[in-house]
Amino acid sequence: MTKSEKLNNSYINREISWLQFNARVLQEAEDKNVPLIERLRFVGIFSNNLDEFFKVRYATVKRIVEAGKGAKSELGGIKAKELLEEITQIVIEQQSESLEILSNIQSELEKENIFIIKENEITTQQKHFIKQYYIQKVSPALVTIILSNQVDLPNLKDSASYLAVKMGLNNGKLNQYALIEISKSLDRFVVLPDQNDKSYIIMLDDLLRYCLDDIFNIFKYDSISAHMIKITRDAELDFESDLSKSFMEKISDSVKHRQIGEPVRFVYDKTIDVETLNYLMSKMGIDSHDSIIPGGRYHNRRDYIAFPSLGRTDLLYNKIEPLPIKNLSLEASIFESVAKKDYLLYAPYQTFSYVVKFLREAALDPTVKTIKITIYRLAEISHVASSLINAVKNGKKVTVSMEIQARFDEQANIDYAQQMQIEGINLIFGVQGLKVHSKMCVIEREENHKLKRYGFISTGNFNESTAQIYTDYTLFTSNQSILKDINKVFNFFEINYKLYRYKHIITSPHYTQKGFFKLIDTEIKNVKEGKPAYIQLKMNSLSSFNMVDKLYEASRAGVKVKMIIRGICCLIPGVKGMSENIEVISIVDKFLEHTRLYMFCNNNNPKVYISSADFMTRNIENRVEVSCPILDEDIKQELIDTFNISWSDNVKSRILDESRKNEYRKNKLPKVRSQFALYDYYLKKLEN
Repeated sequence: MTKSEKLNNSYINREISWLQFNARVLQEAEDKNVPLIERLRFVGIFSNNLDEFFKVRYATVKRIVEAGKGAKSELGGIKAKELLEEITQIVIEQQSESLEILSNIQSELEKENIFIIKENEITTQQKHFIKQYYIQKVSPALVTIILSNQVDLPNLKDSASYLAVKMGLNNGKLNQYALIEISKSLDRFVVLPDQNDKSYIIMLDDLLRYCLDDIFNIFKYDSISAHMIKITRDAELDFESDLSKSFMEKISDSVKHRQIGEPVRFVYDKTIDVETLNYLMSKMGIDSHDSIIPGGRYHNRRDYIAFPSLGRTDLLYNKIEPLPIKNLSLEASIFESVAKKDYLLYAPYQTFSYVVKFLREAALDPTVKTIKITIYRLAEISHVASSLINAVKNGKKVTVSMEIQARFDEQANIDYAQQMQIEGINLIFGVQGLKVHSKMCVIEREENHKLKRYGFISTGNFNESTAQIYTDYTLFTSNQSILKDINKVFNFFEINYKLYRYKHIITSPHYTQKGFFKLIDTEIKNVKEGKPAYIQLKMNSLSSFNMVDKLYEASRAGVKVKMIIRGICCLIPGVKGMSENIEVISIVDKFLEHTRLYMFCNNNNPKVYISSADFMTRNIENRVEVSCPILDEDIKQELIDTFNISWSDNVKSRILDESRKNEYRKNKLPKVRSQFALYDYYLKKLEN
């Protein structure tokens, strides 16, 4: 067997696996048990995911092709050029499916008296409202580009939608082309006045089509048409070598340059005439090496994420009220409670307010001397950031490790970094060549003339907005041994040529693979000796071939492996002689599954870790990550319980296997929808 054949037989290509994940998102849009407007929003999530996929992963494979490389081991044995072709074919099929799903949803909306109308369906009563809306809101924000052979086409914005307009002049003897940018500053969905208890919405695209005469009234055309196009660009950041510029300046300049990166995907309305399409592709320099995808009438369907609710709460998920943590009061000192025992927060089932409360208390407490925290993605209006600024104003020494290379949040993080610098916060911009992806905070407090550490370690970002929809664990602790290790990670940021040793935590880039290999080896040893053994893992993605091979080794030895993986899974479960002892499911539901939880039987004395790291090469080798052991027995049991609840899901879990069909997991057991069951679990904990 050649190396390429082994790769093809042993692993699923990560790009193909990712597209399989996005198909699961599209399943949510198709599921009639999901509230109707939420289904529209899943269409938006599917589309947004696809945009980012092309900007990052497709662009990476395209660069491999352009570099003249053939088969790549990290591509799972597939030649890069063949992979691009396969991706394009899958995406065309998924786009077609998404259009059909969208059409079905719109038909069901009409049964609920919600109508999304086109420009040729506007009633006499609606004309005045639309004209006034165009004059007052749309026209001042409009960017219209007249195209000609004499003038080069300006660079079109990445992922922006444009209406490509064709005007026939002189009885069809001459064509004039133009582009209208669909401005992101305007609402994509224009809510029209209700009529006869019916709600009406027109998309901005169709409102512009209706107003073409107003936009182009200086042209004496015989005919006019408008079709949508969109271009997606390579999102890789290219850094200048200018030594006079700071790292932050280089990132900022590179983010701006992203808008004119190389095109990697061109999507167009498939009803556009060939002459117009060829003209546009020629002007934009689009060629056969780019992914050219015929689409529907509308692009940037990611905007459906913000589809107006119209007051129809019956067509939305019921909002849950995040629960308090039992015996941890938001109205008393968190330091006093955490000094006595560890506490676990599981957002969004429990309120993220505990993180903000902890930082606010630290900002005010005269005995707190220092605060150290890592920041990866902040909320647009961040109470975390304001608490840190408040702390420095109160004389605390505050150190923030800010990751300004957090993809697509670079500019937002730069803006916060500049604000923090002005306020006097000590900023660290990570370690050269490594992204700081760990989620941790250490607070030093003077007690009895000694410094005592408090802190928290999380699987997710310290972001109030995403904490409402991302599932993440956060451990609050005053365990001095663990916090001593965490503090060493902050020392590594300052003195990164020194290799630190850690007693409890497992860190990337130096120890993650080695640490988890050791834990897996213990399970292999135990199962061979007839002792209890199992591995239970929950993560976002598994793409490291080294980690996959190690899990295959455990399976061949007889270790039972259960995995819950939301996204990419390059491992192929259930293959005789390779992975027959491995089961993998994926849960896609109301909340985004984001927790990383790693559990090992250890001869019935479980070792349990929460982590910022997935089992991906980048998390293991190219990032600063922290996996934190759970030493409190009650919390350990709580995490085991939450895993078991998720594993028992037979409503929203899909089976990941060789077939790649994303089949729902069905059995004759009572129905368990894990995200709803987890909320009930924490509700019962409060009652007991």
